[in-house]
Amino acid sequence: MDNNFFKNIEKKTGVDMQEVFKLANSLQNANFKDENTVRNVIRKVSKIANKPVNQQLEDKIVNSIVNGKEKMDFNTISKMINKK
Repeated sequence: MDNNFFKNIEKKTGVDMQEVFKLANSLQNANFKDENTVRNVIRKVSKIANKPVNQQLEDKIVNSIVNGKEKMDFNTISKMINKK
């Protein structure tokens, strides 16, 4: 993909694309039925997106993902974090 494309995304969002790629690679073999794994992913996404997540919201997201109510991907977690 075009490097300028990613630079434009970084400029508009303030999100480091290298961090997004690292996170995506770490998710490939992750167990999303494991609460600790899901909590770690939520915290990483929160940090990358620069959106703090309080304990109550984290618990709600974890419960939704671990119990299969939500699919696990960056976009889903980002939407949940931004809902507040």
